[in-house]
Amino acid sequence: MSDTGPPVVLVVEDEPDVAETYRRWLRSTYDVRVAADGPTAMAELDASVDVVLLDRMMPEMAGEEVLREIRDREMTCRVAMVTAVDPDFDVVEMGFDAYVTKPPERDELMETIERLLDRAEVDDDLQQYYSLVARRSTLEAEKTEAELNDSPEYANLVDRIERQREEVDEELGDMSTDTDFVGAVREIMNDEGEQTE
Repeated sequence: MSDTGPPVVLVVEDEPDVAETYRRWLRSTYDVRVAADGPTAMAELDASVDVVLLDRMMPEMAGEEVLREIRDREMTCRVAMVTAVDPDFDVVEMGFDAYVTKPPERDELMETIERLLDRAEVDDDLQQYYSLVARRSTLEAEKTEAELNDSPEYANLVDRIERQREEVDEELGDMSTDTDFVGAVREIMNDEGEQTE
């Protein structure tokens, strides 16, 4: 994140009215850039971008392809999928950090960006843990308990969360408990421990 200016948010959205709405909502707090398609987004994406708000369904290059390219390039930005597509078990293998269903409210979008910016300050293991938990939460909000229990993808995700939790647990012990983010992660990890027992 830049120390000299506001955080940079790249909005990748092919519907001009939606992109303009997000831009107006965010411009007083962030440096907002807009890309109307995947190739333009990849051209705009550089080390200064902190958060990407990524539409999942776009012509030419789908949001999933853009996300894969971002991760392949090992960019440090956080990515929120902002989409009208209801999540299915395919989200388990997607590398997003948050999943927001359209149409979002302004406050929801702002809170999502703030959470992702807070997370940018922590190490890769903790970011990976939080990303896995975000995918699990996305599925749990959409699927029935029976659907979750019948899904090998979901079972695999739960196992991955537990393994990542063990790696992160030691790291959290070394971090200050004074930050809101560390407190929130500890709360998530406690909830995860209760669910898996």
